[in-house]
Amino acid sequence: MTPAEGGQASGDGDSWPIRHFSQANPKGPGQGDVPALLRRVADSLEKLGPVEVQDLILHQEITADGPWPSLTVYFHPAP
Repeated sequence: MTPAEGGQASGDGDSWPIRHFSQANPKGPGQGDVPALLRRVADSLEKLGPVEVQDLILHQEITADGPWPSLTVYFHPAP
């Protein structure tokens, strides 16, 4: 498996550190609003400056108030 496929680099020992953050809407009314969550994540990415996003993972927790989605964003600084 190659590094692009999620495997380890071989040969020269190079590595690709990845940073991440997770974000959700505030718990309570509107917590399940996915478009609002996407806007919130986009605002956070803009505040980080130039980055290259490697992956976005949508999680869904079920609470007494209904579904509560969150996004985990994996990224690294742009060269």
